[in-house]
Amino acid sequence: MKFYESGDSSKPVIFLFPGTCCLYSSFDHILDRLHSYFYTVTVSYDGFDPNEKTEFYSMEDECEKIEQEIKKKYAGRIKAAYGCSLGGSFVSLLIQRKRIHIDHGIIGSSDMDEAFMQKKINEADKSKKEMIDGFLNMFGIEQGGNPWITKQSVYNQFYSDLVTKVQHGIDVPGTTIHVFYATKMGRKYEKRYCTYFKNPDIRRHNMQHEELFCCHSAEWVEEVRKAVEGDR
Repeated sequence: MKFYESGDSSKPVIFLFPGTCCLYSSFDHILDRLHSYFYTVTVSYDGFDPNEKTEFYSMEDECEKIEQEIKKKYAGRIKAAYGCSLGGSFVSLLIQRKRIHIDHGIIGSSDMDEAFMQKKINEADKSKKEMIDGFLNMFGIEQGGNPWITKQSVYNQFYSDLVTKVQHGIDVPGTTIHVFYATKMGRKYEKRYCTYFKNPDIRRHNMQHEELFCCHSAEWVEEVRKAVEGDR
């Protein structure tokens, strides 16, 4: 696991967590704008970094390494963390574990789909094989593309996401949970966010899953700033 730091270190620290099978470089398009307000630390998961030879083992194992980094470099407390899709589960887990403190946890239209997870566990062999093979093909893994990503890392990331449970009603004193809710995903997701988090700050956008982050970088950065600074 690597942590890519950039910006003015005197500014508040924000950790950035990529989505499923995504690289740390997925945040490159927003870093310059984000540096106006934050010192950024982009997390690069084991098994998905081109600059090291590792394999992804489990979400809990990754959480422990992230917690160690935050304790070592930031005295156990950071201003904010943004999780893109799967990264939202990482932010949620770090908050519920209470081993470090995050003032503002921002969930980027994550599925948070416990029923989906249980269904996939029940259908384990066939569904996991189809999903994993699909991602292997999309990223060109074992076909010459991204050779540092192994099939085992992809398998472990998918399976760990399925079996690692996020608590319901997460409520940590001094931590505010913000959800960038893409309303085109459907109203069931808003209900889901209110199940996992007690009194979340839900910020609605008439968009699809992670469309704000992927396609509207200036607006996304402003929304992150407003969330952390308490603006609506």
